[in-house]
Amino acid sequence: MNQIPMTSRGAEMLREELKRLKSEDRPRIIQAIADAREHGDLKENAEYHAAREQQGFCEGRIQEIEAKLSNAQIIDITTIPNQGKVIFGSTVTVYNTSTDKEVTYKIVGDDESDIKQNLISVNSPFARALIGKQVDDAVVVSTPSGDVEYEVVKIEYL
Repeated sequence: MNQIPMTSRGAEMLREELKRLKSEDRPRIIQAIADAREHGDLKENAEYHAAREQQGFCEGRIQEIEAKLSNAQIIDITTIPNQGKVIFGSTVTVYNTSTDKEVTYKIVGDDESDIKQNLISVNSPFARALIGKQVDDAVVVSTPSGDVEYEVVKIEYL
């Protein structure tokens, strides 16, 4: 299977979620199933069926996280010497030439991406356009409303 690029922070977040699922959610769901069984007839027991459905989701998520972590290529950007290029894990400040606004993004793995926190997936069209660029390089990104031009202002390896 292909390796999944992930920052150290992203891997730690997945490990924490896995720990919570195994140590808190799974036992709670098992107890809910046991409690629902005590109510008798399982055919018409909505609590039992809801708890079993929750169990299925929980177990599925546990398997998904374990698979991702086993195939993760954890990249610690702080150990890589700054070569002045945008790479996975770098923090990039870009200037939008149309709106005259600067914005800073960190390029992360798919599971870590959160546009509200300015964390963009390495597989997004914007990040793919930025990869390999240097300070003062122009980047044109195709958007549904047309092409947008950005200029790379700063690259940090944080």
